[in-house]
Amino acid sequence: MKALFIGRFQPFHKGHLNIIQDISKKYDEVIIGLGSSQYANSLQNPFSSDERMQMIKLSLKEIGVKNYRIELIPDIHDLVRWASYVTSIIPDFDVVITNSPLTKQLFEEKGYKVEETAIFDRTKYSGKEIRRRIIEDESWAELVPKPVVEIIKNVDGVNRLKKLSK
Repeated sequence: MKALFIGRFQPFHKGHLNIIQDISKKYDEVIIGLGSSQYANSLQNPFSSDERMQMIKLSLKEIGVKNYRIELIPDIHDLVRWASYVTSIIPDFDVVITNSPLTKQLFEEKGYKVEETAIFDRTKYSGKEIRRRIIEDESWAELVPKPVVEIIKNVDGVNRLKKLSK
């Protein structure tokens, strides 16, 4: 069986990592849907799809998860058609993994099985919170896998976020 897990991963953090590690043990393949894939260099979406894919690949390699693939999911800004659009890009999954009430509703309306994940501390493990901490020079590196810290440093992501926030 194949599970679909969708996120923007701006940036990929330890909450995401724990979820993927858990579901990789339960399913033959984890399809990681990289949402808003066409966006980069904005405050909400500072990292490119290539940067986010590297964050995910290197983080999963570090913990030995191999049964996954990453699919790009560009935004279409049409909630009525969104689940159909996703299934047209990624037709081969059996279950959607999400804690988003909207994503759950949209896929259940299309007849898909939806499972929720274990709850991690969303006050810390949130892309929005991590971006805020980076901008405000607060501690953030402990919330993301080590490869993500390195990628953010290598692409000058701290300065990028600070510039975008002005």
